[in-house]
Amino acid sequence: MIAGGFGVGKTTFIGSVSEVRPLRMEEPITEDSVGVDDLRGVPDKTTTTVGMDFGRIHLAGGALALYLFGLPGQVRFQPLWEDLAHGALGCLVLADTRDLDASHEALGLLEDQGIPYAVAINVFPDAPGYGLAEIREALALDPETPLTTCDARDRTSCVYALITLTEHLAAQRSALSLEPTS
Repeated sequence: MIAGGFGVGKTTFIGSVSEVRPLRMEEPITEDSVGVDDLRGVPDKTTTTVGMDFGRIHLAGGALALYLFGLPGQVRFQPLWEDLAHGALGCLVLADTRDLDASHEALGLLEDQGIPYAVAINVFPDAPGYGLAEIREALALDPETPLTTCDARDRTSCVYALITLTEHLAAQRSALSLEPTS
């Protein structure tokens, strides 16, 4: 899954890395969303995801297929988040330093569901720059939680973020298989 707050770049991220034409469920932002969707920090945003985004990418020389489900960023879609989270192996949470608080809903869902995750700070040109240690503290991330940066418009950057997540998932699975049985 790809999760994060409203306008953080999930649709762009999936579009940058998907090997198939991404499925997008977007609609124009209308007057009805004023007061519901917070457009601060994303004044040029004209559409919003109303269902999910979907894409696919192969890593490890084609040996590993990742199916990417982009969750809508608004809390009102939490029932859909929970449905898509069922059976998910892991999640990449995109965060924006202009509004780190917007990441907490996704992080909370993942914690509640026990889904492993990594966090990627999507770098926006006008976003304040913070060190990764400051961001880790602001998001209350465990020391083991991978934290990286990416530019959702750049395929290579996004692939690196997905590799960070998959390496984390592989390490967790390996650690589980090494635990002694009683």
